[in-house]
Amino acid sequence: MRFRKLSVVVALGLVAALSACGSSKSEVKTSNTDLGGKTVTIAVENAYPPFNYVNKDTNVAEGWDYTVWREICKRANCKAEFKEAAWDGMIQAVSEGQFDAAADGITITAERAKVVNFSNGYIKIEQRLMVKKGEDRFTSLDEVKAGDYKIGTQTGTTNFEAASKLYGEGRVSGFETFALATQALLNDDVDAVIIDDTAGQGYVGADREQLELLEGSISSDELGFIFPKGSDLVGPVNAALKEMEADGTMKTINDEFFSPDFEAPVAE
Repeated sequence: MRFRKLSVVVALGLVAALSACGSSKSEVKTSNTDLGGKTVTIAVENAYPPFNYVNKDTNVAEGWDYTVWREICKRANCKAEFKEAAWDGMIQAVSEGQFDAAADGITITAERAKVVNFSNGYIKIEQRLMVKKGEDRFTSLDEVKAGDYKIGTQTGTTNFEAASKLYGEGRVSGFETFALATQALLNDDVDAVIIDDTAGQGYVGADREQLELLEGSISSDELGFIFPKGSDLVGPVNAALKEMEADGTMKTINDEFFSPDFEAPVAE
């Protein structure tokens, strides 16, 4: 069965999985960690809906990352200051202390953990293939692999690594952003885009008439925020995330941004 628009059952299942750690507000405990009003600079790409994007109607940057980090800072007594940065080089920039943190759907890997500290994982995502709506040359991941179809994705991501390993580097085209990869798909320059399902649903939600996700998961990964090695922010952020899961705040935010009805207000 093909993924048509955004299946309510699948989407609700995703929201439930993202919020599995949530419980009643009676279980909330106030964190003893206080950052004393510290300003925390957070790198975001502003091109990864629903996590971060620029609202085409207001020209204001928003998304899941913005909402979650502002809530974290309410609990840890800090001020979130978001800095737009290109994905390429973002992890290195954080490792060098150019930013206090980064929030951009960053997959937790052992290799990355050598240069940055990760928060606890806050979402488990699946890598999926995004295709043009009504695609009939293939209907499964196996058919894509067996064919000679071109795959687009963003460079420097675990999606690029997975695509190169699964399909061979000769079939993979790298782009600076997922928005550019998506445009290449719409222009028929590539046949599919490998992307995290949460972000893929964001792009599908913004253009339901032209995009859909192919059924099936390529891999399952966990996302986390990153910090320079030895950062004193890791403990307070983890404490805040734990509280948000316990009191249902994380579920409320996930329900908003990962709802089957959510359409990221981004330019098509």
